[in-house]
Amino acid sequence: MKKVLALVALVLIASFSTIMAQPPGGGQQMDPAKMLEMMKQRVKPQLIEKTKLTDAEADKVLEIQVSSQGAMRGMRELSDEERMAKMKNIREENNKKFKAIPLTDDQIKAVNDFYDEMRKNRMQRNN
Repeated sequence: MKKVLALVALVLIASFSTIMAQPPGGGQQMDPAKMLEMMKQRVKPQLIEKTKLTDAEADKVLEIQVSSQGAMRGMRELSDEERMAKMKNIREENNKKFKAIPLTDDQIKAVNDFYDEMRKNRMQRNN
């Protein structure tokens, strides 16, 4: 079970790196508000189609994802165990926030599966 949670957390992180393109100015981080708008344009239609969330629910899911992205920065310096523990904590916090939307367990699973699929597609494109 821990391995599954760790894998899902890793997928979540990978999906953010897929979505977040480096801004035109170089190595600067994209403004969270701009990131959210970009995700709403690019990711939201697919999220709604695959997960059957409402427009409002999808907006809230994307907001949670963008807000948790900041917590994931700097994880490359951590050991594997520390990284996995931190990702697990972030994942658990996201799931609590998803429940507060409120999403059902099935909807949360669909959202997590959506991001898993995004990560797999990204890995296939990069190979």
